[in-house]
This record gives sequence, C-alpha cells and structure tokens, in this order.
Amino acid sequence: MKEYYDRRAPEYDDWWLGRGLFAGRERPGWEAELAEVAALLGALPPVRTLDVACGTGFITRHLPGQVVGLDQSASMIAIARERLPHADFVLGDALALPFPDDSFARVHTSYFYCHLEEPQRLRFLAEARRVAPELIVFGSRPGPDDPLERWEERVLRDGSRWPVFKRVFEPETLAREVDGEVLHAGRWFVVVRTEA
Repeated sequence: MKEYYDRRAPEYDDWWLGRGLFAGRERPGWEAELAEVAALLGALPPVRTLDVACGTGFITRHLPGQVVGLDQSASMIAIARERLPHADFVLGDALALPFPDDSFARVHTSYFYCHLEEPQRLRFLAEARRVAPELIVFGSRPGPDDPLERWEERVLRDGSRWPVFKRVFEPETLAREVDGEVLHAGRWFVVVRTEA
C-alpha cells in the first residue's frame, strides 16, 4: 500500500475536489457536505491531535489545536508539509504508532480506518486508545447498491492498477464498532467520536 499512496500523492486531492479522473462523477451535495464536516471538525475544542494517515493534509488543515500528522508515505507528507508549514509531520506506521502512551488528547483519522481488515482494525484501535483518550473516525456512507466491504481496483493517472480493500459505514454500525457516538451522518460522509 505504501507504493500505491506514494504514487497517488500528486493526484490524491483530485478525489476530494472532483477533478482529474474524478471529474465526471455525479456527487450531488458533496461540496456542501464536505464544508459542513470541515466546519464540524474545526469547531472541536483545540487540543493536541494526532492525525493518522494524514495524506496530503487536505482534512488535517481543519483540525484545531496543535496537530501532528502521521503517514507512511513520504510523498503524501511532503505535500502536507507544504500545505501546513506550521504543523508537525511524522513518517510512520499507523498500526505501531511511534509515540509514548497518552501523547495526545485526540486521534483523528479520515479514510484510513475504512481500508483496514479486522486484525488491522483491532490493532489500530488499540494503538489509538493507547496514545489518546479520544478518537474521531471520518469515513464514507454507502450508496444505495454499495456493498459494505469490498476489494476495489484503483487506477492512477499513470495507468497503474491497485487492489484496495474498502469499507463504507452506516453511522450507527460504525459507532457501535468503535464504541462511540455519531457526530455527522450525511449522504456522503459519517463521522464518529469515541472517548475513553
């Protein structure tokens, strides 16, 4: 997966912004809902936050307080550093977080938890709870005919093809899975928070 995200980094924001390979997608209400979620995240109390799998910092920039972004892709972190020059970024493994216990007040992750199969999910949840008492998970809602979990073939602009495991979530199901509460349940996105 590291190679996939290294190669995807220059085009990663295209998915969020509906451009490039995603320009033809019909996503009514996407931009308004994305702005709503960004405002929701921005209104959280400012605390020391670890953004796990921060990618290009597209969502990281909305997190209030002192933020540390972690990603396994050096290419993603390079873009995030340009976007957020005053934030700290760490190259590392989300399943073995390189921080001592209780280093943060909050762990946030967007579009990472949805790529974890069960053993990795359990490992990530244990690591997130080890380093912070609060966890926020941001992911996708299913469309009418979407299977809740599947393997997808992702195609990059260079024509390369990558198998990627993907889950989408009904809000209450995700909340139960992480023992948390639903903060946002829209057409496109779900945000759940759990606290120790």
